[in-house]
Amino acid sequence: MRKNTVNKYFLSLLLLLCLSFPSWSADFNRGLTAAQNGDFATALREWTPVAEQGHADAQSNLGVMYHTGKGVPQDYKTAVKWFTLAAKQGHADAQSNLGLMYVKGEGVPRDYKTAATWLTLAAEQGYAKAQYNLGVMYDTGKGVPQDYKTAVKWFTLAAEQGDADAQSNLGVMYANGNGVSQDVIYAHMWFDIAASSGNENATEGRDIVAKSMTRQQIGEARKLTRECVAKNYKDC
Repeated sequence: MRKNTVNKYFLSLLLLLCLSFPSWSADFNRGLTAAQNGDFATALREWTPVAEQGHADAQSNLGVMYHTGKGVPQDYKTAVKWFTLAAKQGHADAQSNLGLMYVKGEGVPRDYKTAATWLTLAAEQGYAKAQYNLGVMYDTGKGVPQDYKTAVKWFTLAAEQGDADAQSNLGVMYANGNGVSQDVIYAHMWFDIAASSGNENATEGRDIVAKSMTRQQIGEARKLTRECVAKNYKDC
């Protein structure tokens, strides 16, 4: 059974209205409307001035545009610039994306330690995509000391928010007894939950662990799956 590795998970443009800084709000929202309509040239024109004045949402969105090449030539270094400015203001999306750019070495030298720093800041704000990726880093020992218990902690937090990759990786951790007591019933449960979202690794993992389980154990695992889904993945 395979674990899901670090994902890119770059975000779509922020689809929230700006409620603070009224003098910036109109410009930001004009850019937002333009981006929603696919007019990235106008979005760039509206967001750049407010981003230069320190608007974190605009900075983060410009980072996405430069990373994806929407409305501008793709430019990782410029994406890093805008993500960094927003990340330093505590913007979780930007912190997560910046961390992933350090993981991939996009626009910056690959640096797992710096990546872990930014991902931790986003993860501690409850950001599921950062929590999942931080779990992968603790699982593999990239940028941080290898620590299965801490990996389980972050996978669990992301899994509770419905992240299928984190749910699948929890299945692997329970199947192997890494960071938790080995338990095929809970491994089957997490694999089953992730598989229901179309995670192919989870489907494979569930089928593998099922071969070592009794019919009674599989029934218990399915019961736990139903209960966990009913609780919206919390305290499973």
